[in-house]
Amino acid sequence: MRLYDANNGKILIDEQDIKHVSQDSLRRNISFIPQDATMFNRTIRENIEYGKIGANDKEIIAAAKKASAHQFIKKSPNGYESLVGDRGIKLSGGQRQRIAIARAFLKNSPILILDEATAALDSETESVIQESFEKLSHGRTTIVIAHRLSTLRNMDRIIVMSHGKIAESGTHNQLLRRNGIYAKLWHMQSGGFIAE
Repeated sequence: MRLYDANNGKILIDEQDIKHVSQDSLRRNISFIPQDATMFNRTIRENIEYGKIGANDKEIIAAAKKASAHQFIKKSPNGYESLVGDRGIKLSGGQRQRIAIARAFLKNSPILILDEATAALDSETESVIQESFEKLSHGRTTIVIAHRLSTLRNMDRIIVMSHGKIAESGTHNQLLRRNGIYAKLWHMQSGGFIAE
């Protein structure tokens, strides 16, 4: 997102150094969903519309449906016109994430970055949101940063970082067969913590 520029090396998108493009151009092409999605003390509709200012109601509702958000929005006191409160305080964590996903669907950027986007969710909510992520990721370059490995299971390539360096790289199944760091973490997360 170029909140910071790299001190060393380069970040290339389609062989173009992102230092040589404007931040506005770069950010138009990236949808970013963090662990704690930004919500404004506005309506649900306006919070989704932030992904594409000027979007019509039909586009906003279609994005909400893709993000599995439409049902809970319709049950809200004023539907899409319900206020979310300061930083989305009137919504659950899962509802905030679904609005952020709807926003990303509406923006329709070719690059999607998920930064610990399911870390604060319960398992049931995570499962619903995973389905939305799979739809949203289709046909896009998707970069996922996660400690919860279930988020990564279907990725084309997983890179395991340890002490600031790449320790392992491969698909979920390849990394499990290697029985390295990823496999150890996977077994801990899927089967409960084990003693050292």
